[in-house]
Formats: sequence, C-alpha cells, structure tokens
Amino acid sequence: MRRDILRERDTPGGVNIGLIDLMCRHALDSGYHVLLEGILTRSRYGEMLHALRHDHRGTTALFYMDISLEETLRRHATRPQATQFGGEQMGEWYRERDLLACGSEIVIGEDTSLEEAVRHIMATAGLETT
Repeated sequence: MRRDILRERDTPGGVNIGLIDLMCRHALDSGYHVLLEGILTRSRYGEMLHALRHDHRGTTALFYMDISLEETLRRHATRPQATQFGGEQMGEWYRERDLLACGSEIVIGEDTSLEEAVRHIMATAGLETT
C-alpha cells in the first residue's frame, strides 16, 4: 500500500497509516477476514494497531515473525522484489523484536516453515482447512 499505491516513504504520521486503518476497518465491518502484513514498526504503526485491535468486535490475533536480519536478507534474495531494494536499506528498516508491547502477539520463530506458520495462523483465526 505505502510503497506501491501511495509511493510514500515510511515516515511517522504517513498517509498510509490512516489508509491502512480505514481499509482494515471497512473490510472487517463488511464481514471479511483481514490479514494485515508488513513491516509495521511499533513507533509508527503501534497506535493504529492497538486501536484497531481494541475496536474490532470479532476474533483478533497479532502475530510477530521473529526473523533475524541475516535470515530476512536470505529470504528477501528469493523474492521478485529483491532488485527493488537491498540489504543496506533493509538493515535500516530492521528492528529486532519490535513487538507492540501489549503482550498479545503470538511470536513465530524463523525455524517455523511457511506451511507451519500458515496452519498456525489459520487455526488461531478459526479458519482451519482440512
């Protein structure tokens, strides 16, 4: 949303924060499940995420992917976006254990496979598949 639609840098008080909040609320109020994913640093997105979590009437789960910078860079190299930004930029963005400090995040470690993480998220959201 921030990079591709708004072409906005990740700055405190950026337009994208309110837009993400509005989009999530609209989808939730319309009966959709929402998975908000991204580099959502506590200092910039924490207040919005806390409010969104507080205001949502349904099941809400927060997940934190606890991935080291080294592993993040290794995974990034396999993505189509790998040429759009590199390790130096990612190192500037990276915040180790940047939890929201509300004690409710479910931490998923870097040793968890993609399949395991998806199964865990789906089960927690009550969306288990057979």
